[in-house]
Amino acid sequence: MDTSFPSVPRITAEELAARMGRADAPLLLDVRREGKFAESPLMLAGARRCAPEDMAALAATGPAREVVVYCVHGHNVSADAATLLRAAGWNARFLAGGFEGGEDGVDAAEDIVRWRLTPLPTMRKRADWGVTGEQVSRWITRERPKIDRIACPWLIRRFIDPRAEFFYVPTAQVFSEAARLKAVAYDLPGAPVTHEGEWCSFDGLLRAFEIEDPAVDRLARIVRGADTGRLALEPQCAGLLVFSLGLSRLHKDDHSMLEAAMPLYDALYAWCASEAHAVWQGKSPEWHDWRPETLAGAVA
Repeated sequence: MDTSFPSVPRITAEELAARMGRADAPLLLDVRREGKFAESPLMLAGARRCAPEDMAALAATGPAREVVVYCVHGHNVSADAATLLRAAGWNARFLAGGFEGGEDGVDAAEDIVRWRLTPLPTMRKRADWGVTGEQVSRWITRERPKIDRIACPWLIRRFIDPRAEFFYVPTAQVFSEAARLKAVAYDLPGAPVTHEGEWCSFDGLLRAFEIEDPAVDRLARIVRGADTGRLALEPQCAGLLVFSLGLSRLHKDDHSMLEAAMPLYDALYAWCASEAHAVWQGKSPEWHDWRPETLAGAVA
């Protein structure tokens, strides 16, 4: 079997990992054949499902954008999908090694070792909530959000379903509207996603979808501390609380506040990711330490 596909651009797991969770992340398409997709409880975090036979229709609908496709082992299924999309003007690449990091006994052993060196964040499908990557998911919570009710949509958009729709309604209407809209209720007692013990709703989402990412784990502690009044959990908790309260005073429309807060959480996640990377490399964290006396031409 020819597994090289030299004419089709590819992306490595390491390269993709550096883009996942970011606002500028490429569209991630799960193109595994139906049987393989159905039998797997997991998919890459934030991926959208597109069966191989539906790829031509997707390519025609556009708009053309940057996309990464993956199949089981990174062989002809994803290579063919990337080729089709590129012919339609998309900036498409396929994931080297695919979801499994290559196929034992087929791909070169050194390639498999390299592909599996960087595990990519995955998410567990939740068919019971309508969150499988196959359709747009819906989420609903109380109006006038502050921390958890903004942090959760950020997590959903970046690691669960980038196409997700969100609804903010009066507290008394959350469950009736959830039933009418077929939406997942979150961040109130009795909802599928809510506080449990010391954990907040953000933590609940991570556990429900089994998302594991060191940077997200750090962000979760900051959200947890800010949302539950335990500001000593992380030094950044107080800052997130202040920004959240300030944004709620600037925006009367809940969706406007969500959009305004997304870059804040993107920046916070980027910082968490850089900190996690520094720890992994054994380097000291980055700090801003401005000392005027060290600048050229400074007067003692």
